[in-house]
Amino acid sequence: MSSTIRLDPTRLASAYAQVRSLTEALAAPLGPEDQCVQSMPDTSPTKWHLAHTSWFFETFVLDGPGYVRYREGWDFLFNSYYQTVGTMHARPRRGLLSRPTVPEILAYRRAVDARVVAALPSLPADKRALVELGLHHEQQHQELILTDIKHVLSCNPLAPAYRDPGREAHPAEAPALRWVEDPGGLVELGRDQGASADAFGFDNEGPRHKRWLEPFALASRLVTCAEYLAFMNDDGYARPELWLSEGWDVILREGWRAPSYWRPPEPGEAWTVFTLDGVRELDLAAPVCHLSYYEADAFARWSGARLPSEAEWEQVAGELEVAGNLLPTSPKALARASLHPEAARASADSSGLAQLFGDVWEWTASPYSPYPGYRPPPGAVGEYNGKFMCNQMVLRGGSCATPANHVRPGYRNFFAAPSRWQFSGLRLAKDL
Repeated sequence: MSSTIRLDPTRLASAYAQVRSLTEALAAPLGPEDQCVQSMPDTSPTKWHLAHTSWFFETFVLDGPGYVRYREGWDFLFNSYYQTVGTMHARPRRGLLSRPTVPEILAYRRAVDARVVAALPSLPADKRALVELGLHHEQQHQELILTDIKHVLSCNPLAPAYRDPGREAHPAEAPALRWVEDPGGLVELGRDQGASADAFGFDNEGPRHKRWLEPFALASRLVTCAEYLAFMNDDGYARPELWLSEGWDVILREGWRAPSYWRPPEPGEAWTVFTLDGVRELDLAAPVCHLSYYEADAFARWSGARLPSEAEWEQVAGELEVAGNLLPTSPKALARASLHPEAARASADSSGLAQLFGDVWEWTASPYSPYPGYRPPPGAVGEYNGKFMCNQMVLRGGSCATPANHVRPGYRNFFAAPSRWQFSGLRLAKDL
């Protein structure tokens, strides 16, 4: 599909309606009180996500000579980090914004939607490209709506569920872990850039470049809760030789002794875990998630293995179909969504690998840095990715909260090493 077809106004209008409706469907199970809470600086209130994604379209698509903004001052409240377009309300204080109310923000969304749809047929190509960027940006915030509200609800002593009734869990047995070998060599990674690109990609996913890979192997599936529990039972959190220095400092300071949301059992009882469907018994066959990079790295060392580089991961995943336990993109399908990692199926595809897409984001050993020849786009959208290329680690593959048509083999997610409120887990790798 050429960029001309991708940016056709009719196609964009259809995609715009679908993405915007899914965002509101994700917020629908929440009351206004839920949508105002910010439980830590890394999270944002649900209503802020609803407003910020609308601010993006108003600022980058609609604003221009003669345009009158919907409300004076809202650009200050709902700008995230775009310094070149103005100042912004401090991120850790978003939870103090009791006003505007949820109904006022929903009215803002309606107004922006009407203006964008009316403008689409006459927008120049560069503005239509910004609409496409804004839709993928909103899909990122759809995932954040789920991960942020999960953290918010977990802080409530009553452990309320995000949705009711929840989808029933069906525990399965994880297949045996096998090693899938790759000869390495000189490989090409990243996406072609420019107007001729046949699919959307963020600027940080290119340009295409060559890498040399030594022979390696990837585990056939993700690490399970049972395997991580064995690490814990072997005093994994008490053995400094397994940990990076900063990671050891973090677990001592934070008192971590298990993945986030795990709840220790009473004598004779099983571990439980807080999920978006409330507290339930830990599924030992499911992929372990809500790990920091430090925990993933320590487990890999304990296993006698390592984390894969992002180049190794993309070399294996690059030609595979994107399919797995991902977030449905239709509001009607949300009731059937798992919203939690599930055990790998007994048979992987012809690659021999399971769960490359969905379930959990996979930590890699790669720092988030620019590919050779990378240059941020000009203007404010150049702040979208490039300025975060420091002190972050790359994750690959998407999660159970990632929209299914949003992730792709070259997608580069990134978080700071201590972060674990996202659905983040790991796949082992080793040298051959």
